[in-house]
Amino acid sequence: MLRASVIKTPGLKRHMTVAAQSSSKREGDISDAFTSLSGAKREPLPDRFRQLKVDLAREKEKQIVESWKRLLRELKKENEIVAKKGPAVIPQIDYGDFKNGTSGLKEEIRKRGAVVVKGVIPESEARAYKEEVEEYVKKNPSTRAFPPNDPQVYELYWSNPQLKARGHPNFLRVQHHLMSLLWHTSNPNSPISLDEPLIYADRLRIRQPGDASFALGPHIDGGSVERWEKEGYGRGGVYDHVLEGNWEQYDPWDASGRVEAVNNLYDGLGPCSMFRMWQGWLSMSHTKPGEGTLQVNPVVKLSTSYVLLRPFFQAKRGRASANYLDEENWEFMGIEGMDSELQGQVAD
Repeated sequence: MLRASVIKTPGLKRHMTVAAQSSSKREGDISDAFTSLSGAKREPLPDRFRQLKVDLAREKEKQIVESWKRLLRELKKENEIVAKKGPAVIPQIDYGDFKNGTSGLKEEIRKRGAVVVKGVIPESEARAYKEEVEEYVKKNPSTRAFPPNDPQVYELYWSNPQLKARGHPNFLRVQHHLMSLLWHTSNPNSPISLDEPLIYADRLRIRQPGDASFALGPHIDGGSVERWEKEGYGRGGVYDHVLEGNWEQYDPWDASGRVEAVNNLYDGLGPCSMFRMWQGWLSMSHTKPGEGTLQVNPVVKLSTSYVLLRPFFQAKRGRASANYLDEENWEFMGIEGMDSELQGQVAD
C-alpha cells in the first residue's frame, strides 16, 4: 500500500492521542465496513446534516449553481475520453523505465489520480507471497475472512509475506518517488514529509477465478461525512474552494490542509484515521480488466468536486438517462428545500 508519514508536532500529537484513546474496536470483517456487502439498510442522516448543507450554501447559492454547471460540462468531455480510451486512460509504466524518471507522465498522473507501475516486484517473488498466505491460512483455519462460505478477503495484516511485500526496496522506491514527484505543500512550514513512506497495514484479497459474487460498491477511502464538516476536513480547509463555488482552484495534490484535517470523527469500524497520500494494490498474479481488478474514476479533481457538490442538487431524470449530466437535468435544492442527504458519504 502506498502511504505517507507526518512529523509529530504538538497539534498532531493531540489528534493522535484522541485517536489512540478510541482505537479499540470490535472485531469484524470487510462486510462490516460496506453495506453493499452486509446488506444492512443505510439509515438517513440526522437533520443536523441538512443544517450543515444550509450553512455551507447560504449566501453562495449563485456561485455554487454556476460552478456546478461548469463542472458538468467538463465531466461530459472527460467521460467521453475515458469511454473511448478505456483502461488505457490510466498512465502505465514499467518499473525499469520508472527508475529513470516519470516526469513525462507527471501531468497525466496528476489529472488521472492513478498510475499502473508494472514489474515492481519480480513475478516469482509475488507468486511466492500468495503461496505463503495460502499456506498460512491453511495452518490457521480460524483466520477471519469474507465471505465465510468462499473466503476471498482475509483479516490478515501482519503476516510474513505482507511484511516482505511492504518492505521490498522496489516497492518503497515507488512510494517515495510518487510522493515526492506529485505532492506539494502550499505552506512551506507544514509539518509533513513528502518523501518518507510509512508502512500502513491493510487486509489482503485472493479472488477465485471467475468469481462474480464478491465486489465492493463504489466508495471513497479517507473519510465520509467529514468531507463537509467544519471539524472534519474543514479544519484544514481542504475543500474550501469547491464548497465556495470555485472548484477550478481546488488542488488535490496540496498536502498542507491534510495535516489538520480529521477524516474519522466517529471512530467507525472501517475508516482509517491516518492520511494516506497514495493507496494502491500490489498484484500477486495476472488479472485482466473485468476480472476483479481495482476500478477507479480517472478524473480525480472533477470526480472529487462532483461528490462534494452533488448533495446540493437534485436530478430531474435518473442515472439511466443519456442526458443525466446535462445542465438542464439539475435543480439547485435551495435553502428551504435542502435535505440531509450526502450522496458521497459512502466510505471505507
